Amino acid sequence: MRLGVVVNPVAGMGGRVGLKGTDGKVAEARARGATPRAPDRARRALAALAGHVPAATVLTWGDPMGASLVRDAGFDPVVLGSPSGEETGAADTRAAVRAFLREDAGVDVVLFVGGDGTAADVAAAHEGATPVLGVPAGVKVYSSVFAVTPEDAADVAATSTAVADREVLDIDEDDYREGEVHPELCAVVPVPVAEGLQASKQTGGGSVEGAARGFAESTDSGVTYVLGPGSTLGAVKRALGFEGTALGVDVWRDGTVLARDASEDDVLAALGDRNVVVVSPIGGQGFVLGRGNPQLSPAVVRRCDLTVVASRAKLDDLGVLRVDTDDPDLDESLRGWTRVRVGRVDTRLVRVG
Repeated sequence: MRLGVVVNPVAGMGGRVGLKGTDGKVAEARARGATPRAPDRARRALAALAGHVPAATVLTWGDPMGASLVRDAGFDPVVLGSPSGEETGAADTRAAVRAFLREDAGVDVVLFVGGDGTAADVAAAHEGATPVLGVPAGVKVYSSVFAVTPEDAADVAATSTAVADREVLDIDEDDYREGEVHPELCAVVPVPVAEGLQASKQTGGGSVEGAARGFAESTDSGVTYVLGPGSTLGAVKRALGFEGTALGVDVWRDGTVLARDASEDDVLAALGDRNVVVVSPIGGQGFVLGRGNPQLSPAVVRRCDLTVVASRAKLDDLGVLRVDTDDPDLDESLRGWTRVRVGRVDTRLVRVG
């Protein structure tokens, strides 16, 4: 098996520091103390890949876009080129993909590590029938070209025997930071398909007002509530008496907003003795942690109980809820059955898988 592997080393850096993306914000993310996320995601995928196909030939791009990471996983990489400068960018991703797709390279799958922006760059350079597959590492991961987890990406790449056209979606990050989400179809590309792929983001129907009111009525004195992003949590925040950050994380306790559009550090500083993270699944995908809310980091989640709020209509379209926190042990501890508030008094048992 021959694979092309390219890593966007800055993908996802802006998430935990509250930037909701990294496009054009790398320097600001670093100034806020952000650390790279993508390399660790790549390590997990490559380690799993080595378990599946240890004799695979892996073609990659020079550091920090893959070479050392591939070598550390036990492969002897074929390095086809290097980034054009000290800071990597879209042109480097595109150059790597074009090199992988040359006839003399002959890769079976292009495995890329990043988010929707990286997927759009991969699609822009793609031609022919060679499938591409994403290891999710960005803040926004709406496209259906991504596996659910890094380990799933390795499993799909190594074992899939079918290919289907899937959508690459992207959004304007400046609009996103202002609370507006308008995913646009950038391209359709061939992707190896299996159960480990996520669906495209869909908008769940049904009223959430009853669930939001029920949640607000059930809050306890002295408890700190960490309220995630999204329209469902927007209704929850309004039920609590304030207009929250549409696509950010807000922290509330006893009628007071302790932090707005909070970064991971802001959330950690606001936590008290008793804490609850409140989230809603992404429609069509089922993620409650690990997509669009990286501020809710493992360090935050480990100090909190977890509450899920969703409309019945959204849950009807989901077979399972998903978590992908960057901490596999934490993910495993969250799996199982959980109660989801779907109405003012009603709950539904849903499996976290």
